[in-house]
Amino acid sequence: ILLTILCGCFSHGLGFWTDRSAVHEAAAQGRVKQLQQLIEEGAAVNTVAVDSITPLHEACIQGQTQCVRLLLNAGAQVDARNIDGSTPLCDACAAGSIECVRLLLEHGATVNPPLFTFSPLHEACMGGSSECVRLMIDQGAFMEAHDCHYGTPLHVACARQHYDCTKVLLSAGANVNAAKLHETALHHAAKVNNAELVELLVEFGGNVYARDNLNKKPIHYTRPGSPCYLVLEFYENTPLSLQQISRVTVRKTLGTRACDVVTKLGLPNRIIRFLSHMPPPVIEL
Repeated sequence: ILLTILCGCFSHGLGFWTDRSAVHEAAAQGRVKQLQQLIEEGAAVNTVAVDSITPLHEACIQGQTQCVRLLLNAGAQVDARNIDGSTPLCDACAAGSIECVRLLLEHGATVNPPLFTFSPLHEACMGGSSECVRLMIDQGAFMEAHDCHYGTPLHVACARQHYDCTKVLLSAGANVNAAKLHETALHHAAKVNNAELVELLVEFGGNVYARDNLNKKPIHYTRPGSPCYLVLEFYENTPLSLQQISRVTVRKTLGTRACDVVTKLGLPNRIIRFLSHMPPPVIEL
């Protein structure tokens, strides 16, 4: 069995499992000169620790951009997986290190890793970096990637109350009513009592009447009289305006193409801004 494991490690170019090496330590702590010297002396950059973490994982977790560059240039495997299945790109997104993310992408990092449901985009939403979220979407990240525990990236962003990440996802065409065990992002926003998130989700077509696997609507997770409860109560009892219905219908029909298509419809700027969920232009007197 041991021989099989070791052969498996070599077949992936990762070498033997070891304790944390000097390369791991230098990469994690950002000791660039030491790392460069170790590499020049022939130290293995793909050595894995017992948790399958490589030096590149370590550098990305800590946002050590220069170390990431050194390791990649020395042949570090850009899509190496640790024991949890996370790649260095996942770690860089979780850390919100946009420069590390860009470096990894330049070296061919996989945006949508196969056989792995908690994607780099999930990690970016977990970490709360809207810049990373936007970059991953621009690179083709699947916004409907579904993790059996966390749901979609939108579920993660709302559960963690990352408003900016949520807005980036919705603006890019993420499905506002995607369900995890019938639980929508609106249920998450209600559970954390975030009225601002609730309003944003409803603005993008969130269904206030959606019921989860316990047959509960979002309002059932709020405290009566609380700001979140009052917002949901208002939306449950107030019909949507024709303007809002039109906007939701347009975005639902166009999906991820909405941002590009709407600007090419030849409509007045004010209507384009409304359909794009942008504030109206400021009129100077």
